[in-house]
Amino acid sequence: MSGASAEGYRVWAVPGLPEVQRGDDLAKLIADAEPHLADGDVLLVTSKIVSKAEGRLVAADDREAAIDAETVRVVARRGTLRIVENRQGLVMAAAGVDASNTPAGTVLLLPEDPDASARAIRDGLRDALGVRVGVVVTDTFGRPWRSGLTDVAIGAAGVRVLDDLRGGTDAHGNPLGATVVATADELAAAGDLVKGKAAGRPVAVVRGLPHVVADEDGEGARAMVRGARDDMFRLGTSEAVREAVAQRRTVRAFTDEPVDPGAVRRAVALAVTAPAPHHTTPWRFVLLESEESRVRLLDAMREAWIADLRRDGKSEESIAKRVRRGDVLRNAPYLVVPCLVMDGSHTYGDQRRDGAEREMFVVAAGAGVQNLLVALAGERLGSAWVSSTMFCRDVVREVLGLPEGWDPMGAVAVGHPAEEPRPRPAREADAFIEVR
Repeated sequence: MSGASAEGYRVWAVPGLPEVQRGDDLAKLIADAEPHLADGDVLLVTSKIVSKAEGRLVAADDREAAIDAETVRVVARRGTLRIVENRQGLVMAAAGVDASNTPAGTVLLLPEDPDASARAIRDGLRDALGVRVGVVVTDTFGRPWRSGLTDVAIGAAGVRVLDDLRGGTDAHGNPLGATVVATADELAAAGDLVKGKAAGRPVAVVRGLPHVVADEDGEGARAMVRGARDDMFRLGTSEAVREAVAQRRTVRAFTDEPVDPGAVRRAVALAVTAPAPHHTTPWRFVLLESEESRVRLLDAMREAWIADLRRDGKSEESIAKRVRRGDVLRNAPYLVVPCLVMDGSHTYGDQRRDGAEREMFVVAAGAGVQNLLVALAGERLGSAWVSSTMFCRDVVREVLGLPEGWDPMGAVAVGHPAEEPRPRPAREADAFIEVR
């Protein structure tokens, strides 16, 4: 096990524990079965007996409904198998709902708060035996990219769950910049080797690693759950697509954090995979990465809008209000101007068909912009597609030095959102569907 300061350690399963029932005092049962626990020992307690003692056995004729009730979000789905985030923040199969070794018509849920469960057992053992031990509540997990199951920590008390080696050096003097050891998971796996899945021994003891036991209860196993912002593998493939589309929201306030130009280029690479007529590529994307280029374009566009509005007879107050709508572009640290090109289009010499031909290309341009917006969301960037450049295309082409055949199709403000978007009202698909 990583970080061990001792030459060796022992792991054994606790024999003689009775079948656990609702309301049982687990600390007393463990103390009776293993009265010679010592300071610095670590108890590894299978979550199933914790759940039984805490009355987490519930009636459920439909296991799927029980999984639904425990699920916060679906991470990945394949057939009937679901990997989900449950109410404890754990990502696992079936939300940890267990229908094995339980009476027919019932399922066993995970402990409501595994860290609190670990603290209660630790306190009980201190009261019963006067010992300072660590407690880890364990459950069985599968792992991405690895076949087979192993036990991991879902609750902990009095255990240094993570061993942060960053800032130190290895045996060759090389700096350690990313090494954080999951000590509690290593302990859980060690205990699983002796407990076994069918041996009826749900508790194990590790002795000889006193440095992993802390005086205080500590932050518990919840500290091991990776936050959403740092989770690079948060979703399955199809769920990632749906999530990116759902998270594509219009963002109107951005932070000052710079935008990675590489992220925008990756988004453009996905934008140009959109469908288009006649095997054409009707998209061009102008990236305004310097503040000077953004200010020059927006100032010129503002002057053009004001002149148009004055010709329309609008009041100065009305003009000022309308111009302020462009602030989202001015406040963004990065702008993209998507353009439509008609290269490869057909000319029929017929107004109706020529109009339909252009509409096909406009639809393809919109599909490319939608791809761009979704891809930016996948890069954790916010965006707002503003149609303003379409009202002064000649000005935009002149300021940016674009060819005559490039038609600006709005501007996309890009940046890091200044705040979380407000919840979007649900839209039922049936309201937008007609079946014939």
